[in-house]
Amino acid sequence: VQLQASGGGLVQAGDSLRLSCAASGLTFSPLIMGWFRQAPGKEREIVATITWGTGRPFYADSVKGRFTISRDSAKNTVFLQMDSLKPEDTAVYYCAVRRPGRDNYSIWGQGTQVTVSS
Repeated sequence: VQLQASGGGLVQAGDSLRLSCAASGLTFSPLIMGWFRQAPGKEREIVATITWGTGRPFYADSVKGRFTISRDSAKNTVFLQMDSLKPEDTAVYYCAVRRPGRDNYSIWGQGTQVTVSS
């Protein structure tokens, strides 16, 4: 299984970006797919997740109202629409899959850099 994340870039505060994460080689339906981020010198943190079967989203407080997670089940792809970006959103963004029956995210993508200038 591979996760290919894309869509990062350098933008100004207030701009938008849309991240995509395509999963290939899946032999199962994910339980949850999520986006995480890690800024320099900081621990990795959860950004948003989506329950694959129901589409139910979860958002970290820091991104509520600005970010939207969605999925295309037919293409095994998850998206993160990021609006009203702030400099503190600067980080490497990773997508990950939590398999059914597991309590952790066991499959990770390579990360895509998001840089927001003030």
